[in-house]
Amino acid sequence: MTPTYSIGQLAAEFDLTTRAIRFYEDMGLLHPERTGTGGKQRVYSAKERTRLRLTLRAKRLGLSLQEAKEIIDLYESPRDTGVQLSRFIEVLTAHRQRLQTQLADLQANLAEIDEHMQEAHALLAKQPSKK
Repeated sequence: MTPTYSIGQLAAEFDLTTRAIRFYEDMGLLHPERTGTGGKQRVYSAKERTRLRLTLRAKRLGLSLQEAKEIIDLYESPRDTGVQLSRFIEVLTAHRQRLQTQLADLQANLAEIDEHMQEAHALLAKQPSKK
């Protein structure tokens, strides 16, 4: 018998709120089975647990949830893995370029801050000391 998980168990395991997990469902990243009266109880399979783990990994990498969904869905489709891997590389390349641009912007901001701090220190050093 394959293991199943409740929303509370997954929330505790991955240090998430149940609301966050429901949000991932709304985004189409997770598809739990519904049981109980009116289908109110969510039951997650091992596959859904893996999808959640991959979603969180993609999020840590800075990918959007839409990008994460696309990549995860690609791996579940029966298509040629070459196409899947090519698309994965495209997404990662684009994301890497965005991060490099952000890094360059941050480095420029830090250099400007350093310049202003040096000017402020120099002006402060010229101030007469108070006794």
